[in-house]
Amino acid sequence: MLLLTGEFQHVIDGKGRVLVSNKLRSQIDVDEHGSNFYLVLGANGILCLYPERYFEQIILAGAPERAPSDEAVVFERMSSALANKVELDAQGRLLLTERLRKRAGLKDHVTLVGVRDHIELWNDEDWQQYVTDNMPQYQKQMSEARKRVLREQNNQLKYSLETE
Repeated sequence: MLLLTGEFQHVIDGKGRVLVSNKLRSQIDVDEHGSNFYLVLGANGILCLYPERYFEQIILAGAPERAPSDEAVVFERMSSALANKVELDAQGRLLLTERLRKRAGLKDHVTLVGVRDHIELWNDEDWQQYVTDNMPQYQKQMSEARKRVLREQNNQLKYSLETE
């Protein structure tokens, strides 16, 4: 299972490189997910960095089982054309081409965000605004999720006491 977490602020240097924090990289099991990445323009125009084997699973999951529909052809074409297999350099930096930065609207100051199975690259200002805009919803969702977990744990405890 892949569970990437955390937010890390970085600067895109003059050569178009950004550091992918060791704290993020160390969360990826290289044996299970590979040592390289795919850089993909994802949902809402956010630039996403997927571990190679995980991204390959996504591509296969999106492939049609029968004759491809128009939507499947678009997915296959776009996901292949807009994905770039990338390697981090020895310092853990990722090269972002000018074209890719332009498509994603990235400026010099970025925040890398661990989002379960991938890393998202956000303009720092945009990320801060996203957090501000969505904090009330997040707090409500976190509270509800915690209640569900506690309820489930309580039910399991009752069941184990009843079966003893």
